[in-house]
Amino acid sequence: MGGRDGPGSANQRAARLPLSPFKPKWWWRWQGLVAPLVFSREESAIWQTMASSVKEEVKKEIPEIIRNPTTGAKYQRSKFLGKGGFARCYELTDMKTKEIFAGKIVAKSLLLKPHQKEKMSQEICIHRSLKHKHLVGFHSYFEDADNVYIILELCRRRSMMELHKRRKAITESETRYFLKQLLLGVKHLHDNRVIHRDLKLGNLFLNDEMELKIGDFGLATRVDYEGERKRTLCGTPNYIAPEILCKKGHSYEVDVWSIGCILYTLLVGKPPFETQTLKDTYTRIKKNEYHIPSRIGPLARSLIQKLLQADPLQRPSVNKILEDDFMTLGYIPSRLPTSCLTMAPRFDSHCALVATRKPLLEINNTDGSPVKNAQKDCLKKVEGAGGLKGHTPHSSASRGQQQAGAHQEATSQQQKHDEPTDCYLKDLYNQINSVVMSKPDERDNVNEEESEDPAAVPMIWVSKWVDYSDKYGLGYQLCDDSIGVLFNDFTKLLLLADGENIHYIERNNIEHYHQLKNYPGSLNKKVTLLRYFRNYMNEHLLKAAASMCPREGDELARIPSLRTYFRTRSAIILHLTNGTLQINFFDDHTKIILCPLMGAVTYIDDKRNFKTYRLASLEKYGCKKDLANRLRYARNIVQKLMVTKSSVKSSATTSATSQESQPTTA
Repeated sequence: MGGRDGPGSANQRAARLPLSPFKPKWWWRWQGLVAPLVFSREESAIWQTMASSVKEEVKKEIPEIIRNPTTGAKYQRSKFLGKGGFARCYELTDMKTKEIFAGKIVAKSLLLKPHQKEKMSQEICIHRSLKHKHLVGFHSYFEDADNVYIILELCRRRSMMELHKRRKAITESETRYFLKQLLLGVKHLHDNRVIHRDLKLGNLFLNDEMELKIGDFGLATRVDYEGERKRTLCGTPNYIAPEILCKKGHSYEVDVWSIGCILYTLLVGKPPFETQTLKDTYTRIKKNEYHIPSRIGPLARSLIQKLLQADPLQRPSVNKILEDDFMTLGYIPSRLPTSCLTMAPRFDSHCALVATRKPLLEINNTDGSPVKNAQKDCLKKVEGAGGLKGHTPHSSASRGQQQAGAHQEATSQQQKHDEPTDCYLKDLYNQINSVVMSKPDERDNVNEEESEDPAAVPMIWVSKWVDYSDKYGLGYQLCDDSIGVLFNDFTKLLLLADGENIHYIERNNIEHYHQLKNYPGSLNKKVTLLRYFRNYMNEHLLKAAASMCPREGDELARIPSLRTYFRTRSAIILHLTNGTLQINFFDDHTKIILCPLMGAVTYIDDKRNFKTYRLASLEKYGCKKDLANRLRYARNIVQKLMVTKSSVKSSATTSATSQESQPTTA
């Protein structure tokens, strides 16, 4: 499962801090205990004791084979997934069924007080009672002498927080897709008298099918009777409702407020009340001060305003949100490709018209009213209409749909303008330089483990490449099995992993979408070369593997392409259009993959061990000499790239030697 909200602004760093220094016993969450903002002597002593206990416990190994003493089931512990508070998460494989789960493991020695155990029991009790498609599945829990184990559904695509960091603002269609699933999950909670109280991007997880799952029920509570107002002071700063801050008592409406903050963040790219300090954020929340950019469409703007009403009684119920025009009049894809974790999907009119979509109003409307039926007919006409690529037929579209479409395009254009022209090279240089200047390999106590963060693992990297730039260009395979060619004329051709869809990108970055069985004659030569590169890599570089079956949502996929590359005596440098920088070293076949958006580096050593670290954490905790040396090399490479024109390859690639023309495994 995904990690929690990571480091960043003051608000993000304080995401787990109590709202005041003096808290009742039940506040201290078992899996998220952190130091208060202000210490009394007694609290300082308690915190220091617990902090040292945490450090001590980290050194204690969790067993490789974990056994449920009640059922006898055995689990093989494998990949480290992340940590948060007291818990460490690993992939656990049921040794009998081979089913893979996420195991949340908490050392008993960290549950020092009765109220900590009570809160843990409450989380388990609430979570195990819930079952829904859009809630993280609860499988089982058990304990041994040292640890408590909670076995949960594995969400391989991490959380919406990682998507947000890579993409910032996303499109309206994607937002509706995720919001619908979030609403259905919250509806199930509220129908079962549960308030989540900590809805945020870091607690919304994604599985391989790009389905949203609500997780982390550590602050959840049950409503015992109709009209009950809870008094607990809890939540995450950027998402906390004003009635909690003002201690007026709260209920289901706090989840609706958080949904409003999530909606705003997805569309705008940052939380509505975020400031540099916690105090200022709370002040803005209490005063209901936020700004919606002009690029946000009228339907989205209206819904945000409804959800972020200062008066909780004025906020709509989850059912009302599902019926809102923003949800019913705009396009909702039935499925999203995993590529949208790093790149905006293609919502050209052809896809929007031919993709299957059941309007949400068909689910919510049962009264058969003429207005609703007319809207249904309108949507059906649009879905069945034919149209030229890039042109939307207006005769069948409702005014709301036209507005949604116009603002969809405006949002996409704004996102393109917001992206730096250097593909984040300046940001990456500053991040690497901070680490290098801290001399991370000269520390007395280097602790790379503290910097490891699997949630920041790159979504896309180059797994194979072959350089024929003396004649044609560089062909490459991405880790998702897509094939690409950067031609010597600076155009690009991509064959997606489904083996059907091809994307042609002109020198000026205009994209054209075709299929391998149907493309213009002007691309004949380049498609032939792409087939050649693909066949060569399949024959000489890749192990035999079954082709990926086309799946619903593939028609919306867009993937990063190779922006530029060059070779030195030591390495090949590959820079992708999403900002990812990859350096493959020739001598020892090690690699580093740097992502400026996540602020992370992935190091693949000579034994093919694959570890991802936060650069800011390496600056704090240090790293070993082999990684530090590669980061110094990377800093020099980024400097070189910053002075190279973005659309022109380095002169190092203009002619390939016979050695350079040989395929090399990345």
